[in-house]
Amino acid sequence: MSEPVTAVPKLDVLAVPKQVDRLLTTVLDLRHRAILQNYRRHVLLELAGRWQEILTPAMTVPHPVYRSVMGPQTTVYDGIEEVAGFYRGLAEAGMSVSAPIEERVAVADWGLAAETRSPQILPGRVLAAQGFPVPDPEDTYRLTVQVAMIWRYDDDAKLIGEHVYVDLSSMQIEKGDLADIVTPERAAELVTPLLD
Repeated sequence: MSEPVTAVPKLDVLAVPKQVDRLLTTVLDLRHRAILQNYRRHVLLELAGRWQEILTPAMTVPHPVYRSVMGPQTTVYDGIEEVAGFYRGLAEAGMSVSAPIEERVAVADWGLAAETRSPQILPGRVLAAQGFPVPDPEDTYRLTVQVAMIWRYDDDAKLIGEHVYVDLSSMQIEKGDLADIVTPERAAELVTPLLD
């Protein structure tokens, strides 16, 4: 059973790296630290709208594969061009801003796993285009959902790929509170100091 919508706190993009930052204070294994640092930089670059920097040889293997699973639908992005198209689509649709409400991250030699409950502020037209019922496509909505992720890394702590599993039964859609809306431009402004 999903929690009531009123339990969803305000969107806080500065909370994005907090769980990883906590782990970095206790994890001593150099490989695990490198994976966590790559992941931290990746999620902040994504939030800042600088996704092109994710797909550089310093961070990602030459042929990454992403799998996105939403209910019965699985989409595979196979290779750097398809993954770039995935990020480009997120940015163009205004879907790059989210932040965790609750998050757990675990790291191992093969990569990391994370489970997060996070809200995302989306234009109604984006939700409607994905088949979600919204009263007014011109309004802005807050979509909150539970997501599990598995990210694999190579021997040099470069991202091999993401497997993202969205729990559709946890999904909550409500009209966005104007005080909760963080534009992609504002998110970039807020998180850039955490990157640089």
